[in-house]
Amino acid sequence: MDGKHRIDPVNCSVSRALAVVGERWSLLIVREALDGARRFGEFRARLGIASNLLSTRLDTLLAAGVMRRVPYQEPGDRQRFEYELTEQGLDLRSTLVALLEWGDKYLADPQGPSVIVRHQAADEEDACEQQVRVVLECAAGHTHLPPGAIHRTPGPGARCVDLS
Repeated sequence: MDGKHRIDPVNCSVSRALAVVGERWSLLIVREALDGARRFGEFRARLGIASNLLSTRLDTLLAAGVMRRVPYQEPGDRQRFEYELTEQGLDLRSTLVALLEWGDKYLADPQGPSVIVRHQAADEEDACEQQVRVVLECAAGHTHLPPGAIHRTPGPGARCVDLS
């Protein structure tokens, strides 16, 4: 990119992602779904969120493909729906862990973090229980990348804006 052009900030995946999960309750709903919540009442009780807000946020997550509705029916009751994360929703786990790490570093109570995410192996023989962390890594496998070692370049879908 020369000095007369820059990447159009309107054509941005961060902006698009925030349109789906950038509102506070949305990521908290995803967090609770990752922890096993599936029903409207569970989300409402765990989060202390008003029903109308929860309904609106769930609709946004459904429309974006982050969650899907799955029908269920208790004996003697009418059909209802549970909410299940899609692959898109499950892929937000690393985003939530990254936000948790940042919050623990800069905003935790003086006593320390309220939650620690740990690796729970499926097999007891492989029991690990070590703390999970998000690692920034380039395609060549380099880690511990300082901020100055990372820069944005135009991708195949970039639109450039003329600054002149």
